[in-house]
Amino acid sequence: MGLTIISFLFFTVLVAIISWWKTKSEKLDTADGYFLAGRGLSGMVIAGSMLLTNISAEQMVGLSGQAYSRGISGMAWETTAAIATIALAMFFLPNYLKRGFTTMPQFLEERYDSGTRKLVSILLLVGYVLISTPAALYAGAVAFNQVFNLTDLLGVTYVQSIWILVWIIGIIGSIYAIFGGLKAVAVSDTINGIGLIVGGLAVPFFGLLYLGKGEVMVGLNEVITTHTDKLNAVGTATDPVPFGTLFTGMIFANLFYWCTNQVLIQRTLGAANLKEGQKGVLMSGFMKVLIPLIVSFPGVIAFHIFKGQLEVGDAAYPALVSLVLPKYLTGFYCAVIFGAVLSTYNSLLNSAATLFCFDIYKPVMNPNVSDEELIKVAKIVATFLAIFSMFVAPLTMYAEGGLFEVMRRFTGFFNIPTIAIVLVGFFSKKVTAFSAKVAVVSHIVLYTLLIFVLKVKVNYIHIMGILFLVNTLTMLLISAVKPGKIYKAKRIKPVVDMKPWKRFPEVATLLLGLMVFTYILLSPLGIVSVQKEVGDIVGPNFKYGILLLLVGMGIVYSMFKKAITLIHEKAEFEREEIEAEEAAELAELKVSFE
Repeated sequence: MGLTIISFLFFTVLVAIISWWKTKSEKLDTADGYFLAGRGLSGMVIAGSMLLTNISAEQMVGLSGQAYSRGISGMAWETTAAIATIALAMFFLPNYLKRGFTTMPQFLEERYDSGTRKLVSILLLVGYVLISTPAALYAGAVAFNQVFNLTDLLGVTYVQSIWILVWIIGIIGSIYAIFGGLKAVAVSDTINGIGLIVGGLAVPFFGLLYLGKGEVMVGLNEVITTHTDKLNAVGTATDPVPFGTLFTGMIFANLFYWCTNQVLIQRTLGAANLKEGQKGVLMSGFMKVLIPLIVSFPGVIAFHIFKGQLEVGDAAYPALVSLVLPKYLTGFYCAVIFGAVLSTYNSLLNSAATLFCFDIYKPVMNPNVSDEELIKVAKIVATFLAIFSMFVAPLTMYAEGGLFEVMRRFTGFFNIPTIAIVLVGFFSKKVTAFSAKVAVVSHIVLYTLLIFVLKVKVNYIHIMGILFLVNTLTMLLISAVKPGKIYKAKRIKPVVDMKPWKRFPEVATLLLGLMVFTYILLSPLGIVSVQKEVGDIVGPNFKYGILLLLVGMGIVYSMFKKAITLIHEKAEFEREEIEAEEAAELAELKVSFE
């Protein structure tokens, strides 16, 4: 235990020192400097920060718990995010960067009105404070209590240990978010991101080593040849994530999370240019496809080791780490998990403060506020939210069902209406602000009735997909009956270089191909096939799936290449027009002056 604690403290302090060193010369007295890291983030930093912000103990504990209890179908939440990252890089990010937005709801004001912006900002803030932030703190506390056995170490009850850990994590995370701004968060995320990949892959490696009694391949052979139903990513109707939901609610939930969720996109809004932003986003997409090796596969290994004897699935990951990792690595990996928890937590605080300052405080309470005053308000708001979250987080232990499932159910209140009004706003110029507000409010009412009151016997992810269509039709119908003014996007000079990454088509195609390959491998065509010959890893039809995949990748590549060319040509045309207008105005001023 002593070695574990020493290595934990060493790595945690090391990350803090490096983060301080890298950001000590940063100008945090300007809004861009504090909230957007001076709009100078590189692709690598963006990727690392997005990964760590997204991956926390809730995924490690929750998805491993699902895999242990009911199979690996829950990995869909991670793997299918590749589609959303491509959408962000190709479509959403160019629109955000071109207009120099600090928050996503700023787009809603430009497209609809200030009321829509404030309504969605409040909805997101409530979701962050009541759902996301407390769950991140609680999941981290559960993982640490299992590894460090704080209950016995301090002679306290389980409930008391959770309260203690929640406040320790909360206070340290708050320091990063409140005093360091986005740059400190992003730098620490990048360092911890490297640690997460290294340490995260070490868990299944040592798990297979333990299972195979010193032989990794023996352990792997047992996993892929016995109880293969646990490795079936194509979920049935009774699994946590039925395969059909990938094409309904999950598409829109992922689009919300990766393309409109302030916590994630704030990193991309701080990109030095479009090229670096696209690099970072696509790198994070690759890591998301591979992340089930870190967050889901350990649950399957735990099932084989513990023989299904653990009473609670959410205990599988911490129990596996405690059992199989060498003591000299346990402290290091706990520090990495600690960093992942901190990242999610302090990112939520930073983004919540940003939303409040830019979408509520500045436009409503103090339009002429200076950058210095705005940063002071952000620190006060983040402090209040941190304290509130630390009081709420331990109450999460009383929620029914697995942690990850509970989290996803409650995010349905705000993720679907947000992505609905953003997507419809992008593609329709006739939809009105009134219809958007009605869609948001009606969604909350309908989702509450269907999921929590009537408790309909339809998977909640399907419900999300159905309500997305309802929200969209609501906006279109109301706008048709009561039309308003036609939206016309403002033409403004971009605040950063908008030249896209020339390798985007190749990289995006490869990313999609990797995602589909993963599903083919972990399906009845691949490892899970009942037609496998003795000694075979995959079924006889696996080759046909790969052939179709290669043909599809060729088609997708040509589509991406054409799309990115058109986007670049449009951006160049707009830039030339703006420059011509500016030159004409300058010439006119010169003539009038003479």
